[in-house]
Amino acid sequence: MNPITENVRIVPAGDHALAAEFGNKIDPAVNNRVHALAARIQEASITGVTELVPTFCSLLIIYEPSILKYEELKSMIMQLVQLPEASVSGTGRVLNIPCCYGSHFGPDLPDLERYTGIDRDEIITIHSGAEYKVYMLGFLPGFVYLGGLDERIAMPRLSTPRVKIPKGAVGIGGNQTGVYPLESPGGWRLIGSTPLDFYNPNRDDPVLCRAGDIIHFYPVTSSDYYDIRRMQTHGDWTLEL
Repeated sequence: MNPITENVRIVPAGDHALAAEFGNKIDPAVNNRVHALAARIQEASITGVTELVPTFCSLLIIYEPSILKYEELKSMIMQLVQLPEASVSGTGRVLNIPCCYGSHFGPDLPDLERYTGIDRDEIITIHSGAEYKVYMLGFLPGFVYLGGLDERIAMPRLSTPRVKIPKGAVGIGGNQTGVYPLESPGGWRLIGSTPLDFYNPNRDDPVLCRAGDIIHFYPVTSSDYYDIRRMQTHGDWTLEL
């Protein structure tokens, strides 16, 4: 059996959307199936489908009911689900993201050292050496939920969330890592910060990342951090792919 067809469930989601559900757990294989179906729908260019919203284990498919009826779309989606695996083409982008670890950028790094028993240099090496998949976006515009955190540096969220977390903060929450695209409250453990704008409403594409992208963090100094911010402001910075 084609892996994408296993346990898939298609259900209505309001009057102009349906959801393809692949289970109820956070798992790389499940999320791969979500993105495989999204790729197939994009390739099919179904008239009336207006937006696709991948999540951890489901795909929300928004459509225009005056053009496309629910049962008609459901039938099309089931046909796409059953296509051979080889018909899926394309993968997410690989994005290299600078991160300044520690100092005032990462106030929770000392707590992470104590909790894990690993010194900060090794924590930075582990965090920046992993490959993270953007499972989904949510919570804030451009907030990425990343899978792939090494379990050695996993740590529970703060018992009392901070009222204000700075834009660009890189944090760990349980077995996930992520980036705060805007100043906001939050309970993740802060270990560093990226100078890149994960959300900028003035850009042609306001959100930096897409679901399905792969992120690699690489360490930079505080001097590099401010240089990159300055270059980004003046349009002289190009994201490394």
